[in-house]
Amino acid sequence: QVEVVESGGGLVQAGGSLRLSCAASGSIFSINAMDWYRQAPGKQRELVGTITSSGTTNYADSAKGRFTLSRDNAKNTVYLQMINLKPEDTAVYYCNVRGIYNDGREFSGSWGQGTQVTVSS
Repeated sequence: QVEVVESGGGLVQAGGSLRLSCAASGSIFSINAMDWYRQAPGKQRELVGTITSSGTTNYADSAKGRFTLSRDNAKNTVYLQMINLKPEDTAVYYCNVRGIYNDGREFSGSWGQGTQVTVSS
């Protein structure tokens, strides 16, 4: 199976920066894409951005210009660099991994426990 661990969250003031990490481990042959989602209290989980194995990225409108995805394929790790944080960015940030197991089966929906980001005004 796949284990996903997010880290790097914390409390920052508006305008500050954080870098989140998401590391995947387990019976992974390859990772096709890694997604960052976030969920604020009382709201639905929303997609923040996606990065593919080739490095192609897509961002939600709320993240464009402020958030940057990068990945280290050798470490099965993706990073979410966030700058100019706003109070509305406050949420639990989750990572989702999509790929192929060593036995050739595809997998998706491998989530971590999330990391809390709190932005104070």
